[in-house]
Amino acid sequence: MKFTKSLKRKRNHFRLKRRLKLFDENCLRLVVFRSNRHIYAQLINDVEGRTLVAASSLDKSLNATDKSSVSKEVGTLLAQRAKAKNHSKCFFDRNGFLYHGRIQLVAEGAREAGLQF
Repeated sequence: MKFTKSLKRKRNHFRLKRRLKLFDENCLRLVVFRSNRHIYAQLINDVEGRTLVAASSLDKSLNATDKSSVSKEVGTLLAQRAKAKNHSKCFFDRNGFLYHGRIQLVAEGAREAGLQF
């Protein structure tokens, strides 16, 4: 079997997701997905299988022009929406992506806006 880049990312994601379940099943999970053009972030409750809060670079309220500043704004927007619904703690699930660049900026934006992970 040939391991492609996307298959390696998915394997990393499942391994990370399994480790997160060992800590606390009731805690929320902040999942980030990065495509070539856009970035998406969701706050998911794994017990119920529901997305509680979501934000993406497709939101009309974002003003930034380049992808890195948009990523940071997506993190802050997600954290603001989560705090409005009384959610402040979560695990950061990088979805198999490396923790640098736009993934790291989403995490920093969420932390600056008050989300704890």
